[in-house]
Amino acid sequence: MDASSRILSELASREQALDQQIEAARLEAAREVEAAEAEAARIMRQAEADLQSMQAEFEQVLARQSAEIRERAQTEAQSEVHAAQTRSEGKLAQAVETILRAVLP
Repeated sequence: MDASSRILSELASREQALDQQIEAARLEAAREVEAAEAEAARIMRQAEADLQSMQAEFEQVLARQSAEIRERAQTEAQSEVHAAQTRSEGKLAQAVETILRAVLP
């Protein structure tokens, strides 16, 4: 084998080695991309689960606050009704007393 054949053979070997390294790097990059996509999908699923949990918690808080507001409003309304009834009874008693004084000597 002459020198030029050895050089060509050596260059072919180096090219083949480089091709193998490039293929190995391409496969490694593909695995890393696949792993990154899987991690991104996991993160998205977790974010969606967290969002649903937060929405459910918000709805519970909102429902509880609404119930508390309704209860306070009902209690205040009952107090106002009771106060109005008490005032009405007092005015009725005064009216009866006034009528009795006017009619009875």
